Amino acid sequence: MKHGLFVFIVAFLLNFVWENLHSVLYLNYRGGFISEYILARSAVVDAFMVTLIVLVVLHLSFFKQKTLSIVVVGFVVATGLEIWALQSVRWAYAPSMPLIPLLNVGVSPAVQLAITGLVALYLSGLARLKLSTT
Repeated sequence: MKHGLFVFIVAFLLNFVWENLHSVLYLNYRGGFISEYILARSAVVDAFMVTLIVLVVLHLSFFKQKTLSIVVVGFVVATGLEIWALQSVRWAYAPSMPLIPLLNVGVSPAVQLAITGLVALYLSGLARLKLSTT
């Protein structure tokens, strides 16, 4: 339980920084201004998703390559979320947002959960604890 909480805290801090850095690549959120409150709320959701991804991957024997699995699952979840958000007009990209061809989603949001998940895994110390026992 405490490891999951620590992953969540680390993931929140990483995602809050990420959200602030890449917010300039968006035009709006639901047609309005992107405030610090919106960025913080997004970071909480991201941290929850990262924590869930990390804990599920580490605890299910289905995932043999744990770190690679966190990256792949993080990318798939983030890309799916991004496609849904764009189709439901939750946000819009600025012209400066680099896109992944064929998927037409932003590079930054697509890799966000993969990268912050991997970094949170290692910064939380959970990688050392879980990966050394598998």
